[in-house]
Amino acid sequence: MTDASTIPKTHDPTADRSPADAPRASAPHRATAPTAAASQPAAPQTAASPTAAPQPAPPQAATPATSIPAPAADTPAPPGSQGGTSKELLGFLNRSWRELDVRLDPNTRALWCHMRPNGPPSFTPSMVRELIVLHRSIQALAASQGPHEDPHIRYYVQGSRIPGIYNMGGDLAFLTRAIRAGDRDAVRRYAFDCVDAVYHIAIGFDSGVVTVGLLEGDALGGGLEGALCCNVIIAERQVKLGLPEILFNSFPGMGAYSFLARRLDAARAERMIFSGRIFSADEMHDMGIVDQVVDEGTGAHAVSAYLAERQSHAVRRTLFQVRQRVNPLSLSELRDVTDLWVDTAMRLPQADLRRMEHLQMAQSRRLHKETGAG
Repeated sequence: MTDASTIPKTHDPTADRSPADAPRASAPHRATAPTAAASQPAAPQTAASPTAAPQPAPPQAATPATSIPAPAADTPAPPGSQGGTSKELLGFLNRSWRELDVRLDPNTRALWCHMRPNGPPSFTPSMVRELIVLHRSIQALAASQGPHEDPHIRYYVQGSRIPGIYNMGGDLAFLTRAIRAGDRDAVRRYAFDCVDAVYHIAIGFDSGVVTVGLLEGDALGGGLEGALCCNVIIAERQVKLGLPEILFNSFPGMGAYSFLARRLDAARAERMIFSGRIFSADEMHDMGIVDQVVDEGTGAHAVSAYLAERQSHAVRRTLFQVRQRVNPLSLSELRDVTDLWVDTAMRLPQADLRRMEHLQMAQSRRLHKETGAG
């Protein structure tokens, strides 16, 4: 097994790209500069339905990836911008995204990132790479500011544009193909990219950003891991959450154990993983995993209310830094667990790979039902 410590901490998300997992063709989302009228959130996008191999989504019209509503008349300009948008901030906003819908609210300084994978409702390899690029961009923007400047980004909110679905986890079509081909490097590279993404969300990009998971749809397997990494989880009441990997003799290897053991304890984390049970949002709230449960259709409003609460960003940021100091999470820990997961995945028999394919087909049917596609 390759020693994870030999992998650089900052993994280039594009260096190992192959034609098979390159981003699908669609019009990129590009940022826009502030306008005279406040931009409205983008309408939900329809993802393409997956088959044994995910198919490209129909071409989509280019829309702003980062919509910047005009600040109110009494809203001060961002510090360091001399009354306008700084060069660094403009560079950040001018990035284009194919599988993410990114919007910065200058009033709350919250970066809203909605996943819209081009293919299955999962963490596609190309979307994971875009998340890594976004996270590096957040870090670079924070590093461009002085130590006493008010940060351009205080909050990061991660949600989904797929109706009824937050995320269904790992890209099972990609994984079954790579496992059958014996391509351990591809499986490991994908898994390392996944833990890179969740780790930097968990530590606020090492930039004092408070991260919020907005669950308006179901989060299963790796999709739940993509929520557990957030400092705060706000879920709508109808949402279902769980870790079903045990059904095909695997386990969630991209952070679930580490996150659950810290929110609960190791014994309850293992019970949840071994059970494969699907839980309601209220059950997860009672266990202390979900922080707030709200009525269906009110999740985004609840997050906005959280951002506007009297509690300052400074005290929230500091408390989550205390959490990391008292019970630290390291990237090396996540990678070590991921290597164990890769070893297990590469030994899965054909019967379990077929179960993964059946689950992937069920996800495809679910996507058709939720989006009205096909």
